[in-house]
Amino acid sequence: MNQGKYIFAQLTDFLPRRVFDRIVSKHNGNKYVRTFTCWNQMLCMVFGQLTSRDSMRDLLLSLEAHKSKYYHLGFGSTITRRNLGKANEKRSYKIFEDFAYVLIEEARKSCYRADFEVNVEGNVYAFDSSTIDLCLSVFWWAEFRKTKGGIKLHTLYDIKTSIPTFLYISSAKMHDVNALDLIPYEPRSFYVIDKAYIDFKRLYHLHQQRAFFVTRAKDNMRFKRMYSNPVDKATGVRYDQIGKLETYYPSRDYPEKLRRVKYYDCESDKELIFLTNNMELKPSEIAYLYKKRWEVELFFKWMKQHLKIKSFWGTTINAVKIQMYCAIIAYCLVAIIGNKLKVDRSIYEILQILSISLLDKTPVKEVLTKYDYKNVKELKNKQLIISGF
Repeated sequence: MNQGKYIFAQLTDFLPRRVFDRIVSKHNGNKYVRTFTCWNQMLCMVFGQLTSRDSMRDLLLSLEAHKSKYYHLGFGSTITRRNLGKANEKRSYKIFEDFAYVLIEEARKSCYRADFEVNVEGNVYAFDSSTIDLCLSVFWWAEFRKTKGGIKLHTLYDIKTSIPTFLYISSAKMHDVNALDLIPYEPRSFYVIDKAYIDFKRLYHLHQQRAFFVTRAKDNMRFKRMYSNPVDKATGVRYDQIGKLETYYPSRDYPEKLRRVKYYDCESDKELIFLTNNMELKPSEIAYLYKKRWEVELFFKWMKQHLKIKSFWGTTINAVKIQMYCAIIAYCLVAIIGNKLKVDRSIYEILQILSISLLDKTPVKEVLTKYDYKNVKELKNKQLIISGF
């Protein structure tokens, strides 16, 4: 079926083209467009993500070496720095945002894990943000400090599927806790957050949505214990208490009971105090859920290292958002392909293999499953020399 078809073209077959076209029509993305459509634009951006291009010039130089393949790769008849740059500047980022959420839902369905270590009825999310520094003289709209620019990527990360489910790009000036107002809470689901997000009025709103939170208690929090649950100290749990907040404003903002769990972590040799509104899980399970919060930090680290969300190919806020959402599209596409083709490799390994094989004509499943790449970086360098990148 894929004989004579480039691997990149095989990958794009996994993208729902009709859904994308409906989104483009909704936002009038192809109005007055003759050749370089929104579909061509997105494929160029995804190609740049998969091949780790550092700049617009780098992307175009790598593409110009393969002009004869434009049609077969889905890039249209011609690509120039002007038409790609103008498309990123003028076409609404909402097109790519909406399509990213379509792929997110598909990736979550295909990557869902039913064997999660803690038996919870709903989903388990970790919420955090990551700041991306920008040069203020170039990205003038991203003022952060007096001589520094930046943006924040607020992410709700589904721990069961390893897929980000909600993303919001804001100015770096925005306080993290304000992003809690934007999250669509699901009943019976768990939201694991750092203590920087503690705002009892917002947490009480989460509680009223019949959702659960797990966070670290602040050192200066005053808590009135009402009673204690029995604990097994061999599990590392020091106490499991039910009570209410004592201080006036916090107790006014959160008038219901809370649960406080003290846990000794032998790995870090630290005692941690957790705060939650869930009264059902074991205290050791509460500690485990908070430990899984680290996965959203690893996701940010992975994205910054292996996709292009730190060096941008345009200077306007619209171009930056398009590139960020195309990075998420590339991430979800790799996750979907790995699951549908039943590839027993991590997303990182799949991405590395694809990055050196996009212009091969081998069936993509064979590339991902047949060969054992012991040293991906060494193979990548050889392949880049051969392909002319």
